[in-house]
Amino acid sequence: MADAKLAAQFVRMRQRRTGPLILELDLTDGIAEGPPADPLSALLTMRRTRLQDLLAGLKRAADDDRVRVLVVKVGGSRIGLAKVQELRAAIGDFRRSGKLAVAWSESFGDFVRGNVPYYLATGFDKIYLQPSGTLGLTGIAVEQVFLRGTLEKLGIDFESAQRHEYKSATEQFTKSGFTGPSREAMARLAESVTEQLVGAIAAGREMPVEHVTELLARGPFLAQQALEARLVDGLLYRDEVYAQARKEAGPDATLLYLQRYQRTQSIGDLPKRLGAGVQGITPGQHERFVATVYAHGAIRQGRSGRGGPGGGGMGSDSVAAALRAAAADEGARAVVLRVNSPGGSYTASDVIWREVVRLRAAGKPVVVSMGDVAASGGYFIAAPADVIVVQPGTITGSIGVFMGKPVLRELFGRAGVTTDSIADGAGAARATMFSSSRPFSEPEWARINEWLDAVYADFTQKVAAGRRMPVERVHELARGRVWTGADAIANGLADEAGGLREAVAIARKRAGLPDDAPVRAYPRLGPLDQLRPAESSEARPAARAQLGTDALAALFADGWGPAWRFAAAAGLPPYGPLTLPGTWTIS
Repeated sequence: MADAKLAAQFVRMRQRRTGPLILELDLTDGIAEGPPADPLSALLTMRRTRLQDLLAGLKRAADDDRVRVLVVKVGGSRIGLAKVQELRAAIGDFRRSGKLAVAWSESFGDFVRGNVPYYLATGFDKIYLQPSGTLGLTGIAVEQVFLRGTLEKLGIDFESAQRHEYKSATEQFTKSGFTGPSREAMARLAESVTEQLVGAIAAGREMPVEHVTELLARGPFLAQQALEARLVDGLLYRDEVYAQARKEAGPDATLLYLQRYQRTQSIGDLPKRLGAGVQGITPGQHERFVATVYAHGAIRQGRSGRGGPGGGGMGSDSVAAALRAAAADEGARAVVLRVNSPGGSYTASDVIWREVVRLRAAGKPVVVSMGDVAASGGYFIAAPADVIVVQPGTITGSIGVFMGKPVLRELFGRAGVTTDSIADGAGAARATMFSSSRPFSEPEWARINEWLDAVYADFTQKVAAGRRMPVERVHELARGRVWTGADAIANGLADEAGGLREAVAIARKRAGLPDDAPVRAYPRLGPLDQLRPAESSEARPAARAQLGTDALAALFADGWGPAWRFAAAAGLPPYGPLTLPGTWTIS
């Protein structure tokens, strides 16, 4: 009996090694952006596919004769539009190898929020929907909650200023609806995303654009309605979808997760990498590679980490240390800076900006790959790169700055609350400047406006230098306005459409590396690097993330300095004045 089991196991292993494969990918848990920041993050995201691994796995599968079919479950956790566009492009490359790609979903949204998952599905050969599911395909809208009326009823005033009219972060506290500039920017944003959605559906389902536009006006759809509208190819349960895949691949095909397939292939390549050398380099020489540095989350001072109630973020110390290490590493011939950030602290953004400039000055090309969001401070750190690569659906721009505070004097009066303060010395007049118990004085407003002008001037001048355009032209495109990636390319704020694959290809070319030169997430830190102190601020371990959870007050203090109390009280993001207004997801 034991011999029979061993023989059967051997047959299965041999079949997996040589027989046909059906690869499957489950996107229920979403897609992770980059490598985990610390051991706990690695544990929490262990079931999520990492974008770079997914792209590499699809590329391998396209060239592997054993792979016959790819089956992807679409739905579950939300995936940003830019990441979906990157995955959709990789699926397109897989299909061009002559292999079948199948998308299926239990439901494209529960009658709502199905636009982005369905956008992804239209990049496949076949789309199947569970009979009880729905297709939440509707138009694109931008909605904002405005709290001015509520604050007035509570007796709370909100004083703010921004540079310039499109920087609308505080309008939810000071207005009752969109202002003219905000409405203009949001209308164009919705229009650009709609154009991308309609164009993709029309191409994927082979329908006229006009007909797809009509379908958007008719949605959402029940399963049978979606089938009748030719938006899906069949109404099937999971077992029926997989039966169709086996019919295409053959009854003896092995089912294998794409992640496991990629890891197996990577391990199989290890002897080749350790043997005759990599890319023609003999043992003992430095391996030449493209370093990928991930700048993910809101920008704050200090080290990266999971953060506290405000969520995780990138620390300027960690990202700057990674860039310094890449500059010093002889093997790292180019750097791809992957930015996925709504911005944050101006000072922290400037720290990272400086290291990008220094990296280029050291003769190493820097190519920025923007993820779902790379705006405000996220654009600040990207501006000096050699090339900026964006997806059409990336949210970017928002070149501007804001400041303000709530004034609770009337609320305190209604509640019988009183405040008192004692200040001494030459700075007594400004010691309570950011107190919420009183408005700003005229001299204080003068200081705030001076700071806003200085930050905005510095921001636009650095963008002008990085993008090689006149400051006047930058100002026309800036003023706090948000752009999609498609519009950013059109107006010169970005260079090319694409994702990590395209950014890596550009970096290789600029560094004079071969087309298959390796790509390394950087810095690669082992378990000991995570535990032992770094020898200096320029050693690779200095780039590690901070373990543990920061206090809320510390988060706000990092981003806002003396204004941290008003920011916390007002419910503003804790990461600072170079922050994209609102929470940005396309649904």
